[in-house]
Amino acid sequence: MTPTPFAQRLTERSLTLGTRLCLGLDPRLDAYESRDALRQHTLAVLDGCAPYAACVKPQFAFYEALGLWGMQLLEDLCAAARSLDLPIILDGKRGDIGSTAAAYAQAWLMGDHAGDALTVNPFLGAETLTPFVEAAQANGGAVFVLVKTSNPGQADFQGEGVSERVAQVVARLGQDEVERSGSELSSVGAVVGATHPQELAQWRAAMPHALLLLPGLGAQGAKAADLAAAFLPDGTGAVVSASRGIQYAHALDVDAAGAAAKSFRDELNAALKL
Repeated sequence: MTPTPFAQRLTERSLTLGTRLCLGLDPRLDAYESRDALRQHTLAVLDGCAPYAACVKPQFAFYEALGLWGMQLLEDLCAAARSLDLPIILDGKRGDIGSTAAAYAQAWLMGDHAGDALTVNPFLGAETLTPFVEAAQANGGAVFVLVKTSNPGQADFQGEGVSERVAQVVARLGQDEVERSGSELSSVGAVVGATHPQELAQWRAAMPHALLLLPGLGAQGAKAADLAAAFLPDGTGAVVSASRGIQYAHALDVDAAGAAAKSFRDELNAALKL
C-alpha cells in the first residue's frame, strides 16, 4: 500500500486539530535527577502536548549524548508518537556524499526506527540531497533542507546569496515533484529560522511548494505574531518549533508543558487570524 505523503499527513493534522506547532523534545540529562526521570518526563510531555501539536521534532544530539540508552529512548519516543498519529521530524542535520548519504537516508528515513522526515545539510553540494529525497519520496516521508538557520552566526556562511542558491535547489526539486504528483506541497521542505521574521515572505515566495520548518519560537526569541508570512493563505505550509519553552516549563511540570504548548498554538493561530 502506498504510504500517505508526509506533507498531506501534516496538513490534515494541522487543519483537523487547528495547530501549527512543532513540539521539540530535547531531553537534557542535567535537568533531571536520573535517567528514569528524564525518560518518564519526556514521554509524559509528548503525551500531554500531542493534542496541541502538528508534529514532534526530537533533536538527535540530546539522545546521542545519552549513548545507547538514549538511542533506545529515541526509538521508544518515535513509537509513542506513531501511536498518537503524530508525524515525526528527526532533527539530525545529516549530509554527506555518495554511499554515506545513502546510509544516513536508510538509517533515518526507512525502517521501523526511522522518522517520517529528517533535517538535512546541503552544504556538501546539491547532489548530496538526492539519496535523502529519493528515500523520503519512496517511503512517504520528507526532508527539510537547511536554508536559513535560526542562530545569529548563520550569516558567516549562509549570507552573500548562499541561502538563496539553496532555496533555488529546494524550489526546483519541489516543482519537479508537484508536476508529477499534482500535489500542492512537495516532500522537499526547508528550515528557515523563525528568528528572521523580516525574511519570511521572501522565503515563502522563493519556495512556493515547500513545507517550512521554523525553529526558534520561545527560548530563542522568535514571536508567533511575526510569523504569518511563512504560511500559505489557508494557514498551512509551515510549522513552528518550540522546545525548551515547553519541555522545561515551570520546573518540569507536565501540566505546565501542556499549557505552554496550548499557548504557543493559540498565539500562532491568532497571528494567522484563525
